[in-house]
This record gives sequence, C-alpha cells and structure tokens, in this order.
Amino acid sequence: MTAAASALGVARASGRVAATSATAALVAARATQVRTPGAQLHQRARLLRDGCRAALRLHGIEVEVEGVVPAGPVLLAANHVSWLDPLVVAASIPCRPVSKMDVRGWPVIGGLAGRLGVIFHARGDSASGQRVLREVEVALAKAMPVLNFPEGTTTDGADVLPFRKGLFGVAARLAVPVVPVALRYEPAGLAWTGDATFLPHYLRLAARGRSRVRLCFGAPLFSADAGIDPSIQELGAQAAALAEVTRRQVRLMLRSAV
Repeated sequence: MTAAASALGVARASGRVAATSATAALVAARATQVRTPGAQLHQRARLLRDGCRAALRLHGIEVEVEGVVPAGPVLLAANHVSWLDPLVVAASIPCRPVSKMDVRGWPVIGGLAGRLGVIFHARGDSASGQRVLREVEVALAKAMPVLNFPEGTTTDGADVLPFRKGLFGVAARLAVPVVPVALRYEPAGLAWTGDATFLPHYLRLAARGRSRVRLCFGAPLFSADAGIDPSIQELGAQAAALAEVTRRQVRLMLRSAV
C-alpha cells in the first residue's frame, strides 16, 4: 500500500468514526423518547433498523437482499461471519437480535444496543439462558421477529457449523416459523474469526472504500412441515431436528450464492 493510499484510509476511517459517533448519539436521543405503552419493542426495533442502515451507509457497505423479507413473529436463524451480521440483518427487518454479552462493552455500539432491544446472553450462565428464552417468547408473542446466530461463534463463511437447538425449541413450542438467513461478504476478508479483536477489525473496515454483502432470506420452516419425523414428540428432539433442517437450508443458500 502506498503512503498516499494509507493516508486516505486513515482519513476515511477518522471521518467514519466521527460520523458513527454522531449518528449513535442521535439514535440514543430518539430512543429516550420512546414511551408508548405496548409499542416500545416495535419502536425500538425500527430505531435499530434506522441506525443500522445509517451505519452501513456511512461505511460504504452495500447490501444486496434476496428472497422475501419476512414479517411478524418469526425466528431468523443466520450463519455468523462477522460482528457486522446483526447490523446487516436488522437494517433490512426490524427485529430483536440475540447477542453475546461481550458486545455490551464495545465502544459506541454496546450501550446503545441494549437501549434498542438487543437481548444479551452470557454464555455458560444458565440464569442468563433462561432470561433470554423468556425475552424471546415475549418478543414473539408481540409479533416481533427475533434474530439468532445458532452457530454460537463466527466462521470464515465457507461452511456452516452445527446449530445449537436452544431457540428452535421456542419456535417449535409456539408454532412460530423459522426463516433461514444466509450472509456472504465481498471481500471475504470481512469475516471476523479466531482471536481477532473488535477495534482493529473495525478500523480496517472503516478505512476501506466500499464493500458488499449478500443477504438471502429463505422460505419459512415449521417443525410440522420441515421434513421432521411426525412421530417425534419430545420438544428437545423436535428442536434439534428443526435446527438441523434449518442449517442444511442455510448451507444450500450459501452454495447457491457463490
């Protein structure tokens, strides 16, 4: 990289950091005004959508959406490639994302995410897991889409790890459809994996020119018609079967996107 290109990248990153901070402050101010009883979840989800759209636009990230964007109470089950994933999905559909607790401590993003309805989960904490399940049920009962990344960690996007069954049990019990979601980035180097930390990865992204991501929504899946053996009655087994059916669909969607 030439000195001029490096200087341009630094200037671009600095401008985007400043613009992102200003946008976050504006969204946070709007969030404090949300007080309508019974509609707060939906209002905050729309604010999250607007904030995510602004963040993607500021960073030159173009999202190509394929498939039918769902509405109403659905469980969105996506492959996990980057910290950008929830921003990309939430920019296309107002929803309540489920995220690891670490995100709460991230600069700019963390504090605001909690105010906008993100459900934080402390991995390995059973009490946290039960709280997440309750909050997901409330969201679905209020016709709110819930975004989940059931791999539990990020990958380079070449394949899909086994899906954890947790929230699939909620979907099966409430007869809520599961919508498979596939994300693929261009360049593939936008993947955030291994021991990579947030700030260096973010600054590299902020210094880039433009990037693209393909976001594909699949057809809704129900435990009753997803090819699951109807003789399976135990909820845990239903959840595991629904998780695997969804994972296979996400893999097919990724392969077709190549």
